Amino acid sequence: MQPHPPFTVALAGGSGSGKTSLTRALLGQLGATRCAVLDHDSYYRDLAHLPLAQRAATNFDHPDSLESDLLAHHLAELRAGRAVQRPDYDFTSHTRKATSTRVEPRPIVLCEGILLLAAPELRSAFDLRVYVDTPADVRALRRVRRDIVERGRTVDSVFEQYLTTVRPMHEQFVEPARATADLVLGWQHEPHEWAATVVAVLRGRLER
Repeated sequence: MQPHPPFTVALAGGSGSGKTSLTRALLGQLGATRCAVLDHDSYYRDLAHLPLAQRAATNFDHPDSLESDLLAHHLAELRAGRAVQRPDYDFTSHTRKATSTRVEPRPIVLCEGILLLAAPELRSAFDLRVYVDTPADVRALRRVRRDIVERGRTVDSVFEQYLTTVRPMHEQFVEPARATADLVLGWQHEPHEWAATVVAVLRGRLER
């Protein structure tokens, strides 16, 4: 694969669709030294200026909740061969941490997020746009488990958020963006099978 410029890949799909599993499988098949990884979730806006109750009531599934222009800038920097400082986000307090994570440029840049294809400034920044198509019930169950185990949420808060913002925002923004994907992956397959399909497309694109 050609080392320059980096080839950027969007890994999109609904919350709980399997994007993170696909990212890990791609790292396993391509090699971590060849891939830089960014996640859209790290670019949630810092809400430290708001009371905690108001932060928790924010619609985190709307495109405006994310600093997509900063992510677009970081993608451009990586494509130019320059390292970036990816924000570190605290999902419990809905604030950005004082720390950040340095991401070095690599031949391939993998970026995952539910709204990557819904934001025009991001959609045009990717060489390959992948959408993981997973049924709503499967996604909902996965999200409940993730938010409770990994993000310290209560069951009631997860259910309320799913019904008030996650589901309607998916229908308004995420699902329509599926039409802009170059590659749609069916949920019935295992992550390693998804990854093999993406790698095959990557090689075809890079060999042109």
